[in-house]
Amino acid sequence: MNRTDRLYALVEELRAAGDRGRTAAWLAERFEVATRTVKRDVASLQQAGVPIWAQGGPGGGYVLDAAATLPPVTFTVAEATAIAVALDTQPDLPFGDDGRSALTKLLGAMPPESRATAARVVGRVWVRHGTRTVDRTPVARTLDEALRRQVVVVIEVRDADGQVSKRPVEPLALGQDDGTWWLFAWCRRDRAGRPFPVHTISGAWLTTEAAPPRDIHAVFDDIPADATALSLPTETGG
Repeated sequence: MNRTDRLYALVEELRAAGDRGRTAAWLAERFEVATRTVKRDVASLQQAGVPIWAQGGPGGGYVLDAAATLPPVTFTVAEATAIAVALDTQPDLPFGDDGRSALTKLLGAMPPESRATAARVVGRVWVRHGTRTVDRTPVARTLDEALRRQVVVVIEVRDADGQVSKRPVEPLALGQDDGTWWLFAWCRRDRAGRPFPVHTISGAWLTTEAAPPRDIHAVFDDIPADATALSLPTETGG
C-alpha cells in the first residue's frame, strides 16, 4: 500500500472506529508499518485540516471528528472534473484559493485510478484565457475575507483618470459581468453605493470593524433583473 492509499485508509479506519478511536500501535499493526510512521501520517493529515484528535492516558489514541469530515462516498470523476474546470476557467473566482484547497482534499480522498481518470479528462479541456493573465492576488483574497467576515475593508483604487485613492468601504457583494469581477460596496467616503472593478483595486486591508447590515437592492437600485445570486444546492433525501 502506498502512502496516499494508506492516508485515505487511515482516515476511513478512524471514521469506522468512531468515538472509541484507535491507538498508534493498533494502527501500526493494521497497516504493517512502524508506530512512528503512523504518527507521521496523522501529523500530515492534521496539517491538511483533517480533524483528528489525540487522546492521552491509558487506552488513549486517535479519534476522528466525523461531523467535520466528508463521508466516505464520494465524488465521481465527472464531479471532480467539473470543479477543476470551473476553478481553472475562472482563476479570479471569489474564494478561488479555498476552492483549490477543497479540490486538493477531494482528490486526495479519491482512489488513485479515479484521480488518474479525472486528470485525463481535465487534460482534454482547453481554455483560451486571452492576452490578460488573471491571477489570484492578495487583494482578491482580502476582499473574499472581508465579505466572509462582513467587516470594513480599506481599498486602494485607481479611477478612470488614473488617480489612486484609499477609501474605507463596506463590502456587500462580488459580481461578474462580461468577464469582469466587481466589488459592490458602500463607500464611506462618498456615502453611497459604489461598484469597483476588482482589477482596479491595487491594495486592500482588513479592519476589525463590523460592517452594518445593508440591503444591497436598496443601495443599488439598478441591478439588472437577470443578475442572480448564487445559492448552494438543497439537500434531498433518497
